[in-house]
Amino acid sequence: MINSSSENLVLILRKWISQAPAGTQLPSTRQLVAEHSLSPVTVQKALRALIAQGLIESRPGIGTFVRGMPTARPYDYGWQTAALGTPRQKLPEVHPSQRTLPNDFIALQSGYPDRELLPERLVKSAFARAARSESVLQRTEAAGLPELQSWFAAELAEQMLPGLSSPSARDVIILPGSQSGLGSIFRALVGEGHPMLIESPTYWGAILAAAQVGVTLIPIPAGPQGPDTRELDRAFERTGARAFYAHPNFANPTGAQWSPEVSERVLEILKARGAFLVEDDWAKDFGISSDSSPLAAREDNGHVVYLRSLTKSVSPAVRVAGLIARGPARDRILADHQAQSMYVSGPLQAVALDVVSQPAWRTHLRSLRQQLAGRRDLLIESLARHVPEAHLQLVPPGGLNLWVQLPDGTDLRRLERECEARKLAIAPCASWFPAEESGQYLRLNYSGPNPGAFDQAGRILGEALRSADR
Repeated sequence: MINSSSENLVLILRKWISQAPAGTQLPSTRQLVAEHSLSPVTVQKALRALIAQGLIESRPGIGTFVRGMPTARPYDYGWQTAALGTPRQKLPEVHPSQRTLPNDFIALQSGYPDRELLPERLVKSAFARAARSESVLQRTEAAGLPELQSWFAAELAEQMLPGLSSPSARDVIILPGSQSGLGSIFRALVGEGHPMLIESPTYWGAILAAAQVGVTLIPIPAGPQGPDTRELDRAFERTGARAFYAHPNFANPTGAQWSPEVSERVLEILKARGAFLVEDDWAKDFGISSDSSPLAAREDNGHVVYLRSLTKSVSPAVRVAGLIARGPARDRILADHQAQSMYVSGPLQAVALDVVSQPAWRTHLRSLRQQLAGRRDLLIESLARHVPEAHLQLVPPGGLNLWVQLPDGTDLRRLERECEARKLAIAPCASWFPAEESGQYLRLNYSGPNPGAFDQAGRILGEALRSADR
């Protein structure tokens, strides 16, 4: 179907170009206007489309010409096999949560909140102001924009226990997203070939970052109240590890929040073992029935390296995170960050600071809490109605996901295919376990687009589950 005059002209010219030798000059804009009774703007729009498609090229002051098409031929990249050698570990190209799907799919596999849950007006206004500022022409310090460093430090300081020293702006490193930060942290604090303890299940990106660095992961089982602290202490003693990566608040993928008792015991173990906790507060802004309570606010001796991202809550286009570390650990992480990224885009930092500094930011977060609660409960009701075989171990007090256990023996790969055939995208559990899976699970994102389709999603999942079990 042709939707405009310019698209119609593109089709006409494509047919003409297909029959013309390379280097043939196209009629001038004036000629095309007269021949097809179109405006100059419409003709120019069609020509720009053909240039973008690589079919023609413009030579300023001369005219527009048909481009020569390269002859298709097979390429031999076999030499690269020897040059590259055997990969240390085969890494996935695109994680299921990062896939872009057709609009007619129900997307429960995504790792990001829907556009409706973002502070769109604040973000667009912040970008407009940043475009008019000096930040578009300047680089920033390696550790980040001082005002943004101060904001991250002040946010954590608000939750510090009485009697503890608050972090300073100097303790903060601004990163181009938390994923980049994980690589720098793991290299600086752990190092290739050394062990690191990690919750199981946990964020797939942390497992990926550890694999790229060459860190040896030691899984620690974690439940609705947090990790098994006895196993955690034994693992520190058995392996000699000096770091533990975890999500104390609204864990990805389970949504669990550590109990106060578990939090205190973990801090005791860290102090006794002389170890670090890498606390990934990825869902700081996504509390529902509870607020994030960082362990970094409960100690000031540098045992907790605190990572807090704005990417999911401000905008996926604003890849900015703050890392708070004290002592030599901070300097080592900064050195690695400089080697990897040099510095974070000044305009992106300015946008992030602008958004979170607005009074409307806190208003947005209060509204977000209510919206997430409604979406979460809607998806839970749908699962209860249509998928009685699914077990929800925990109603998450925050975060973006439900962690659903399916009956033992469920063929998750087949289930995924059955769902996709019915235009439902889900995320099976394998990538969230650093070792073998402890059961058959799905992570379902209730913050994605079109919550009105959640009931249909539950129905499709139930049908696909029963079909896959046949």
